[in-house]
Amino acid sequence: MSTPFPFTAVVGQDDLRLALLLNAVSPAVGGVLVRGEKGTAKSTAVRALSALLPEVSVVAGCRFSCDPAAPDPSCPDGPHEAGAGAARPARMVELPVGASEDRLVGALDIERALAEGVKAFEPGLLADAHRGILYVDEVNLLHDHLVDLLLDAAAMGASYVEREGVSVRHAARFLLVGTMNPEEGELRPQLLDRFGLTVEVAASREPDQRVEVVRRRLAYDDDPAGFAAQWADEEAAVRARIVAARELLPQVRLGDGALRQIAATCAAFEVDGMRADIVMARTATALAAWAGRTDVLAEDVRQAALLALPHRRRRNPFDAPGLDEDKLDETLEEFGGPDDEDPDPDGPGGGGGQPPQSDGGPQGGGDTAARPEAGESGQPQASGAQEQQAVRAAEPFRTKALSVPGIGEGAAGRRSRARTEHGRTTGARRPRGTLTKLHLAATVLAAAPHQRVRGRSGPGLVLRRDDLRQATREGREGNLVLFVVDASGSMAARQRMSAVKGAVLSLLLDAYQRRDKVGLVTFRGSAADVALPPTSSVDAAAARLESLPTGGRTPLAAGLLKAHEVLRVERLRDPARRALVVVVTDGRATGGPEPVALAARAARLFAAEGVASVVVDCESGPVRLGLAGQLAGELGGTAVTLDELRADSIAGLVRDVQGTHGTSRRAA
Repeated sequence: MSTPFPFTAVVGQDDLRLALLLNAVSPAVGGVLVRGEKGTAKSTAVRALSALLPEVSVVAGCRFSCDPAAPDPSCPDGPHEAGAGAARPARMVELPVGASEDRLVGALDIERALAEGVKAFEPGLLADAHRGILYVDEVNLLHDHLVDLLLDAAAMGASYVEREGVSVRHAARFLLVGTMNPEEGELRPQLLDRFGLTVEVAASREPDQRVEVVRRRLAYDDDPAGFAAQWADEEAAVRARIVAARELLPQVRLGDGALRQIAATCAAFEVDGMRADIVMARTATALAAWAGRTDVLAEDVRQAALLALPHRRRRNPFDAPGLDEDKLDETLEEFGGPDDEDPDPDGPGGGGGQPPQSDGGPQGGGDTAARPEAGESGQPQASGAQEQQAVRAAEPFRTKALSVPGIGEGAAGRRSRARTEHGRTTGARRPRGTLTKLHLAATVLAAAPHQRVRGRSGPGLVLRRDDLRQATREGREGNLVLFVVDASGSMAARQRMSAVKGAVLSLLLDAYQRRDKVGLVTFRGSAADVALPPTSSVDAAAARLESLPTGGRTPLAAGLLKAHEVLRVERLRDPARRALVVVVTDGRATGGPEPVALAARAARLFAAEGVASVVVDCESGPVRLGLAGQLAGELGGTAVTLDELRADSIAGLVRDVQGTHGTSRRAA
């Protein structure tokens, strides 16, 4: 087993380390979501925490880590008698992004359950993580149904596996830690709310701190065991402090004054529901115990708010997480009570709940390269007409549902029809590999003709492996929505660009809700540019769109050819994900020889490959040339105006984009 990087050797990252330690003291806080750019020691800190957790006592031979002092009465390996157990280190279990549902919750042998009535259950990762840490790297890339299962188990402290009337339940209480890079996409607000705390991490811009990060990382890589030995005393001290805080936690008093401040803070920041109040109360209590106090102070409430509220204030994916600290201080001061006085300002723990300090810097390892400076958007300079400054987008609106025709097999989402693991049952087939979703009626029908030959004599059904049938299900998939946006001078005329940006922003919000990947190609002047390669980060696309300037000629063909190249590369990376191309333009093409004919030839490339497409016609005014409609015909897609794009338009509720025959279908 490799030696983990010492937790106390992680440089800086105070909020991250404090949030992890508070969950180690009180797992009821509800876990930590760590958001930050790549190379900021997110994974390093989480893996280092497992070495600090005290050993756990388990029932010998129990696959579900039952506590010998209070064994789980529903344990599948039970019943266990209370008594002495065996001590082992607390586990840290990692959930891979590509894990299956069976790997997460466990697998039930349906064949034995039906034929023999035996509950043959193979535990999953939730059972392995019981009384330890469950770590999910890139949690935002997990399929939604896996995240739902994971967070339900974390909330209930138990995992349930139910299939065809056969069920298994076992305890699953663990410290849940998720890490994510926001550039790769956001979690849904409902899922964000299920994480107790959240912290934002970023690489330091201070040279001295970065030097210390590199120095410690190189020393660890050269001799992991020797480096860990140098920090052994610090590690032991933190481990002892966690144990002491756990013992003190039941004695901590949460007074009425602190509760008033918690409730007032959540109300002031308009947080939905009551989970935030409960998490803040538990966090403030853990902070007091970590500081060695038995009373919760205003400083504990303030720190709890900074950790528990930022991710609960977002109303849409384009809102930046964060908290107005001036408003927080005003609220705490207004609702402060007499029991907020610190009886011993210089007492144990001294100052609230700061983690053990190390010398400068924010990371203990990883890539610490700086992000590009703001404004490095990579947009091409316009030529021909004078470039105009970027305009703000109009208010977004609810759009019609644009979908790709046919049935796909891409990643789970909410846009187009697809064969998925979850959804309505449409048929049955022989299983390929492990049976996951039994089609009971088809299985019985397959086995029934052979009962006499198999010597059936009793009421039970004689089953063979060949009789089992897997249910085929139809649900929804996420697509790649590639926006091709005309940013030329003609689009800036008559203040149209603000409305155009508002429409694209609305489509981006729709793509977020439908769990799509998005990409952004812009064209103006003499060239086209990939403003954002395909990504799950819809808010990154919105940021690029907001800063998009306009001006110059209209190289429509260049924009289409660039989009075609993006799709070609993306097919190699993710062949199962189908694409929807959304061209936002007035249809004009200028610059170069025969620009209209060249654009038509480029558009026919999409039609020849059957790529679903829609043209958002931005032409306005009393005289319309209908160029966008002609472009849609060449693409083999359909055209909609900005007004028709709205969901409340009388043109209809749902428009299916037909990419092969150039027609559209209506659906309820």
